[in-house]
Amino acid sequence: MKNKKKLTRSEIMSRVRSKNTKPELSLRKSLYKLGMRYRVNAKDIVGKPDIYIRKYKLAIFVDSDFWHGRLYLQGKRIPKTNKEYWISKLEKNIRRDKYVTNTLKADGWLVLRYWKSDINQNIDKVTSEIIGVYKRFKELK
Repeated sequence: MKNKKKLTRSEIMSRVRSKNTKPELSLRKSLYKLGMRYRVNAKDIVGKPDIYIRKYKLAIFVDSDFWHGRLYLQGKRIPKTNKEYWISKLEKNIRRDKYVTNTLKADGWLVLRYWKSDINQNIDKVTSEIIGVYKRFKELK
């Protein structure tokens, strides 16, 4: 039975995607409809922003509530098995996100981070906020 559990866990984990997630795709589609043009998943930019505009040094990240620690910080969802591993993993992810944000800001980038749940609950609010920033950049250049 234990092997079956491991196989099931492995199957579940193999389905977790790092790019082109549903919230990411819906946000990109919404932004594109409103005239925003962007690039995705830059390998040469620290943190590989989900959406970016190099010309304006604008980096947008779509963070999963679980993997990036929102639920952990709220004390809502900590896996019951192998707690030490998961707590360590989530804390490393949180530290990495802070490092990426600080590194990009130090290099002159504007970094916007959105939680998956916020995008799912109110994509119009998130989209209008990003479009507002985008339009201000366009006016300045």
